[in-house]
Amino acid sequence: MTRWPLPEYMQLALAQAREAADSGEVPIGAVVVKDGKVIAAGRNGPRKRHDPTSHAEIEAIRAAALILGNERLEGCELWVTLEPCAMCAGAIAHARIARLYYAAADPKGGAVEHGARVFEHAQCLHKPEVYSGMGESEAADLLRRFFRERR
Repeated sequence: MTRWPLPEYMQLALAQAREAADSGEVPIGAVVVKDGKVIAAGRNGPRKRHDPTSHAEIEAIRAAALILGNERLEGCELWVTLEPCAMCAGAIAHARIARLYYAAADPKGGAVEHGARVFEHAQCLHKPEVYSGMGESEAADLLRRFFRERR
């Protein structure tokens, strides 16, 4: 079986996840890409910031919106290491992200292909193209190591 190289953007999201782990946060990272260029990055920060909304996706979306000067991130891609939760999926829809790439599935807390399946609801006004699995083993290993070390 041929193993393809991990896309650069997912490598960058994984680097953000490692930085989150190094600071004691759950290792999840995200990057926003527009026209082939990374314009923003984010990593989990709820503990450090005392903010339950400080997920990697939210941090990356907030930064991208500031950089672009627009709450709509049309034409942007979001690369994240774990399947987004319902809050993050809602933010992705509101931001009008064109494409979502995520590495590892999250059967317990994910809301894209699991749980709430936010983008499938009639009330969801925007549905991005969704691609999953790129970097899945790397992201899952990072999460497993993080939680194993804390038990």
